[in-house]
Amino acid sequence: MSNFKHGKPMMTLLLGAATALAACSAGSTPPPPAAAPAQPAAASAAPLASAPAHSPAPATEAADALMVVHKHPSCGCCVLWVDHMREAGFSVEVHDHEDMGPIKQAAGVPYAKGSCHTAEIDGYFIEGHVPAEDVKRLLAERPDARGLTVPGMPAGSPGMEMPDGTVHPYAVELVHRDGSTTEYARHGE
Repeated sequence: MSNFKHGKPMMTLLLGAATALAACSAGSTPPPPAAAPAQPAAASAAPLASAPAHSPAPATEAADALMVVHKHPSCGCCVLWVDHMREAGFSVEVHDHEDMGPIKQAAGVPYAKGSCHTAEIDGYFIEGHVPAEDVKRLLAERPDARGLTVPGMPAGSPGMEMPDGTVHPYAVELVHRDGSTTEYARHGE
């Protein structure tokens, strides 16, 4: 069995992934289902909007809606994802939190569907390393849903880019009102 993939030593790939994950691990786990009720966010944080029911509305352009991103202060991949969203034309406001559990719970992110950052835009949550193109599609289609999630932190997703350009296959999931999910988009295949 070879230690090489696409001409790069496998150890380099593993070290790159481990470094990216270590930079993002603080505060990335949502609370268990029996967690205590969410406490108010820090005074400097924007209040979380409840997830309203969506009615058909005209498509929202990325620049028309403010995206509010909640992240842990030490998470480097979150900063890279914010850069990705800004480059795609989104207006982004960032709030740091030491404890992301209450943020995810208040936004309605289902247990085990969390990642390292939670964003809110136009009544939806965007959890984790969701590509900008999928957020734009969500805002254009306006499904009756809570939001989008990319559980975990897949290598090669926006903000989790690998030095050699490797993208591990991953799915973006649409989170329905009842908390169930369906595949919304697939990347890296």
